[in-house]
Amino acid sequence: MRDILARANRDVLEQLARSRALLAFDFDGTLAPITTDPDRARLRPSTRRLLEKAAQAYPCVVISGRSRADVGRRLRGMALAGLVGNHGLEHGRGPATRQREVRRWLAVLRSRLRDVRGVVIEDKGVSLAVHYRRSREKRRARARILAVAAGLGGVRRVGGKQVLNLLPAGAPHKGLALQQERARLECDTALYLGDDETDEDVFALDEPGQLLAVRVGRRKGTSAAYYVRTQAEVDRLLRVLLALRPKPPAQGKGRR
Repeated sequence: MRDILARANRDVLEQLARSRALLAFDFDGTLAPITTDPDRARLRPSTRRLLEKAAQAYPCVVISGRSRADVGRRLRGMALAGLVGNHGLEHGRGPATRQREVRRWLAVLRSRLRDVRGVVIEDKGVSLAVHYRRSREKRRARARILAVAAGLGGVRRVGGKQVLNLLPAGAPHKGLALQQERARLECDTALYLGDDETDEDVFALDEPGQLLAVRVGRRKGTSAAYYVRTQAEVDRLLRVLLALRPKPPAQGKGRR
């Protein structure tokens, strides 16, 4: 992996900034710092200001693991070009068949995990996230969650930072969502910034020259070619992208 903010890689960002580029972001751990309580996740004021400016210079979309309604509330008032929820599954309202399937999973998980302290089940309509960040026995909690999830059937299990995401098998993922948003917005290239296992669906896309995959935090085994060192460096990356973006030509004044 290479540090995208290193001087040696400035030409990579310059090339992107001069193209018909889409900027796409995960939310938790990327635009917003990770919190013990997911309900308290918020953008820092500096990140919000920079993202607002970036959305005026580039088409910007957020592709989040949260429900579309949830992440939309946290980004209210921002002129984003697109918003996708549930790890790419939810461009709008999720299909009723998937919602019924998830209701069944939810009932099983609540029943079989009710005695595991510190486990919180987040219901996102067309997917679930089972958090164990608050558990004092995280290994035991994770093992129990995995055991229950293995018996549900028709589930795609995707790990995360002290969370297990449960999605319908065969459901669209973040990689497909990015491709759809790039096509919809008629962009030739895209930068995607994410920090977790579900973002690997984007990082693993084989699109040289079209996709700049950047991970928050350096990590072995990732498919991302570049990284920023910490979530706080997201602000610095936004500043660089803004500085490199060519200014639109000024319109000449009409004759009087």
